Amino acid sequence: MIPKVLDDISRAVLLREEVARYLEGSHGRESQARERIEGYLEELRTTQRPSMYRALKHPLYPILRKIERIPEHLDIVKKATRAGRVVYASNHKSHTDYLVELLVLDENDVRPPIIAAGINLFGGALGLLHRHVTGAIPIRRNTKDPAYLITLKAYVAELLRKHDLFFYPEGGRSYSGEIKSPKTGLIHAALQAHEPGLVVIPTAVAYDLVLEDHVLARQRVKRRQRPFRQELGEMVRYAVGYRTRGFVTFGKPIPVSHVDPDSRRDVLDLAHAIMGTVGRLYKVLPTAVVAASMRPSITRKELERRADALIETLRQMNANLGVSTGEQAVDEAAGPLEARNIIVAERGRFRVRDRNVLRYYARTLDHLLTSPGRTH
Repeated sequence: MIPKVLDDISRAVLLREEVARYLEGSHGRESQARERIEGYLEELRTTQRPSMYRALKHPLYPILRKIERIPEHLDIVKKATRAGRVVYASNHKSHTDYLVELLVLDENDVRPPIIAAGINLFGGALGLLHRHVTGAIPIRRNTKDPAYLITLKAYVAELLRKHDLFFYPEGGRSYSGEIKSPKTGLIHAALQAHEPGLVVIPTAVAYDLVLEDHVLARQRVKRRQRPFRQELGEMVRYAVGYRTRGFVTFGKPIPVSHVDPDSRRDVLDLAHAIMGTVGRLYKVLPTAVVAASMRPSITRKELERRADALIETLRQMNANLGVSTGEQAVDEAAGPLEARNIIVAERGRFRVRDRNVLRYYARTLDHLLTSPGRTH
């Protein structure tokens, strides 16, 4: 039974060498240190019930029907999961990522991974859902408490003996639109599992339109952790009339057996290699191309010409193109961007209505361009 497995995981964590060393070095306060670790273990405990998770699609239908889920290279995932244990490492665009990416796996009969999510998503009913259905583990980001960090890494290492793991190396969502530098904590934890044949599957998620684009773009950088209910209210507001495609692209597995978990350089190099691959897998969509090609005021013909030039540059870089011509980009992106109040068409020209949101979408291509410039 799953609860027994989780009890076994908790016991195994307390027996791990790094946890034992921490307890021994607590200078006569071993009982207090053990109590802290056990408290964190209770916080991390989770239960995954795949059948109930599938049933969630029905109450979540009002949101999910707005996002057409399009997977790419699922054959890679199916082969890798048949061969052994896998860790999925994805960029992080939206709170909808948790739904879109996990449902893509479930709908295609891929065994469900445990997902690592920010602890701000674990309040109220949503927290109960994560703990008792989806099998998510809450992550305290930016904490420096050694007891917590040791417990988290040991827990993830033991978890990988029973489950696959899905996590976001960037930590939280990208508020600027760019793919962020990776954090190494969970990658290091996965390496500490020493699971034979373990591989990392780089995963890229991209949307024509991100549900909370206006919220993210307005803030630009994450200054503080806000209650999820507040963010949810904003997302509901911007969901009116919202429709998009969500591309989930899987890359070739990256073996990790050669990486020394005790070498900070090796772990950091692996993290950057993973995110570099994720960036190359990232689907280039018409909205991003138009956003990066816009001027404050521009004719359709000039916008198409600039978009053609950008697409050709990206083609030469072997980008994962979801658009082939400037004409197609403008045809497919102008309407949705205008409906989103990001641009406006008037008197034969396109004009910028919301500069911050337009730049948010333009920056999603920065990692693919050697000298990204601001075109508006």
